[in-house]
Amino acid sequence: MAIAKKEEYKNKPVDFILCITVLLLLALGIIMVLSASSPSAFSETGDSYSYVKKQAVSAVIGLIAMFVISKIDYKIYKHLYKIAYIGSILLLAIVPIIGTEAGGAKRWIDLGFTTFQPSELAKIGLIIFFAAYLAQNRDKLKNIFHGFLKSFLFLAPIAFILLKFQEHFSATLIIIAVTSIMMLVAGSKMSHFLTVGLSGGILGLIYLFTQGAGFRKDRIIAWLDPWSDPTGDAWQAIQSLYAIGSGGLFGEGLRSKQTKIFIHTRTT
Repeated sequence: MAIAKKEEYKNKPVDFILCITVLLLLALGIIMVLSASSPSAFSETGDSYSYVKKQAVSAVIGLIAMFVISKIDYKIYKHLYKIAYIGSILLLAIVPIIGTEAGGAKRWIDLGFTTFQPSELAKIGLIIFFAAYLAQNRDKLKNIFHGFLKSFLFLAPIAFILLKFQEHFSATLIIIAVTSIMMLVAGSKMSHFLTVGLSGGILGLIYLFTQGAGFRKDRIIAWLDPWSDPTGDAWQAIQSLYAIGSGGLFGEGLRSKQTKIFIHTRTT
């Protein structure tokens, strides 16, 4: 019976809607990489397509990995949820020790042939962990401790490592948002989020942007007044204004006006 179920899972038809959605998003992402990276790629390597070639190779590898993983029964992950959680913490914890710094933050591990962010693997690990945890405790999720506080206690060490040692505020927000959605779908009460969760989140944000502000405060100031630092923190915001101003609602197609000017000056 077990063998029959396993074979039935392996031969399950492909979800074409999901597959097409992934392929469309992947193709759109590669096009955007080409549009955004061609000036810097041409400046650094002499080949406008050098970055997008690497991205395309990674996309092919990712598609192969997606196909292989799709043949694995997802129920197996339920038995690995504790390993997924502990592994996520360990991966994030070693980044401050052996990680590579870039842009003022240490979030990457250099493997020699490439670099990767452990926080990306941690996102997957936490999804596996919380899926199993919430399924096992579905009858207790209405209780504020089991359905809310205990779940966020598991998130606390992850958030602490990301914020304290990696300055990775965006990854922290994504992990908390995904976990919160999973909790609500599983049966946690919305009232717990609107009272304890919302008040705690506001206090946390106030602390981050006052006591532990750092570059986050500078970015907010640059967003409010981009011309105060046009070549520094406000560079991206100003380039966005240029792009919107020159392209309007529908843009100018691939490669912005700044990109075209840059390439023209380098080739003439």
